Amino acid sequence: MRYVLFICTDPEGEPYDAATDDPQAWWEPLQASGQYVIGDRLRPVEDATTVRVRAGERIITDGPFTESREWIAGFDVVEADDLDAAIEIAAGHPMARFGRIEVRPVWPL
Repeated sequence: MRYVLFICTDPEGEPYDAATDDPQAWWEPLQASGQYVIGDRLRPVEDATTVRVRAGERIITDGPFTESREWIAGFDVVEADDLDAAIEIAAGHPMARFGRIEVRPVWPL
């Protein structure tokens, strides 16, 4: 089953340490095992655009859909047997220590 890991900032997290928090060291073994599907960073929230349609009218606003101190900084899609396995994968992500990871199963159409 596929899971999306939403990589989120957390102002209360531990400080980032470039020497030990290398995302490549996290995803390389997952890629080698076939569990890593895709992932990438996202541009800052200042670059976001929110689109809504209400009563047939398109409404475009600059910025994210919500005001928050936390924001989604990236995403990863992984293959895991079940939620427990996906949580184990997420717990190994460097951002789990200095950010937050939301684990959500993909709901195929």
